[in-house]
Amino acid sequence: MGGAVAVEALGALAHEHRLAVFRQLVQAGSDGMPAGALAEALSIPNSSLSFHLGQLSRAGLVTQERRHRSIIYRADYTAMDALVGFLTENCCRGSEAGDPEASCVRPAEGGQA
Repeated sequence: MGGAVAVEALGALAHEHRLAVFRQLVQAGSDGMPAGALAEALSIPNSSLSFHLGQLSRAGLVTQERRHRSIIYRADYTAMDALVGFLTENCCRGSEAGDPEASCVRPAEGGQA
């Protein structure tokens, strides 16, 4: 994933409703969810939801499939993994330990690792 694609994906997620939609679709798994169920679960009006799903879709984070008269939306796990990979690819570089095998560790409370 390149920087421009990451910026587009992060931009799409930088809204509380779009982030909530994406998280709901991640929780739904590979079955996905129809737009109506998403709107109901998140208390988002259908017209707003359509706009947010369009933004997520253009950013490559959500896929859609027509099933009869419904459109089923799914999180694109490959795109999500690529975004997380892009964000963490330089993790621990330049650390004092310099250990290329070191994993990123969140500091414990009090600022100590």
